[in-house]
Amino acid sequence: MYLFTLATLITSIASTGGPQPDRQPSITAVPGLTAVVFGNGNSAWIATSKDDGQHFSSPTEVARMPALALGRHRGPRVAISGSTLIVTAVYGDKVAAGPHGHGLPLDGDLVAWRSRDGGHSWTKPVVINDVPGSAREGLHAFAAAPNGSLAAVWLDLRSPGTRLMGAYSRDGGATWSRNMLLYDVPGGTICQCCAPSIAFDEHGTANVMFRNAMNGRRDLFLLQWRLGEKPIEVGKLGTGSWLLEACPMDGGGIARLGDSMITAWRRDKTVYLAQPGKAETPIGGGKDVAVATGRRGAYAVWTSSSGVELYEPGENKPRLLSPAGQFAAIAPLPNGSVLIAWEEGGGIKLEAVK
Repeated sequence: MYLFTLATLITSIASTGGPQPDRQPSITAVPGLTAVVFGNGNSAWIATSKDDGQHFSSPTEVARMPALALGRHRGPRVAISGSTLIVTAVYGDKVAAGPHGHGLPLDGDLVAWRSRDGGHSWTKPVVINDVPGSAREGLHAFAAAPNGSLAAVWLDLRSPGTRLMGAYSRDGGATWSRNMLLYDVPGGTICQCCAPSIAFDEHGTANVMFRNAMNGRRDLFLLQWRLGEKPIEVGKLGTGSWLLEACPMDGGGIARLGDSMITAWRRDKTVYLAQPGKAETPIGGGKDVAVATGRRGAYAVWTSSSGVELYEPGENKPRLLSPAGQFAAIAPLPNGSVLIAWEEGGGIKLEAVK
């Protein structure tokens, strides 16, 4: 059933019928094709739309694996390069044991699958990290540039501490570059359990956001990466700081806004929007925030104690999308609106917002 209002279209993706809840949606869209990928148990699934998210196909399985990293911003990601759909995920053959294993793959690698027929069939996975098992933390980000190049960044454990690594592909994900250390860690580690974010600007430069761990502070940092070149550190985002001797397991999001970038992230119990070099703006309270830009400006979505909330351009306060939802994702649609997906009731709900 579909519910129409002047502003939104609300729908859901049919259940996979899997043994566990559908979790951790990721969205991408180009003219004529919108894709939502998510995880269920140890499988990655995808559903597609040809009408800007108004109707979605029944989900189909991308791959089933022994141990898939899923939960707390882990899970599959999706991008489109030309006519090729690419899905990435971290998986391994063994599950880490013990209460601190969190069900993660003990030997996790970041891999990519490709589809040239709209998601009906998929290639065998290509491993992106060039040190086996180094992506086992399971946290990564993935995006396509305007020219079709692809870039992936992830938290890497190939040496003591947690570092930010990256790789890129210029052939639609068929092959990947050698891994590059994107950030030289002054304190020996970045934040160990916060997902990175990535978005390309109009010139094809990847803007990468990550949570650092310096002098007891867990703040968001930004760097710019022209693929094939050494990244340039832009610096800390916002003017405030979060003194915290722990990992909040919360990374945030980044999107292109005109000729600049817009970021969204959490510090303590407050959610902020911030542009590089400018003071942050509080927009609500909660965690697990994501951001995208549409025709009207920047939208942010997050989980609060009330449920999934949405900040819309020009509004004074956020709007409650769902009292039962959590872990929302958001992406721009070609028609200028944005599409939001979130976990609810064991499935994936969606709302298109004009």
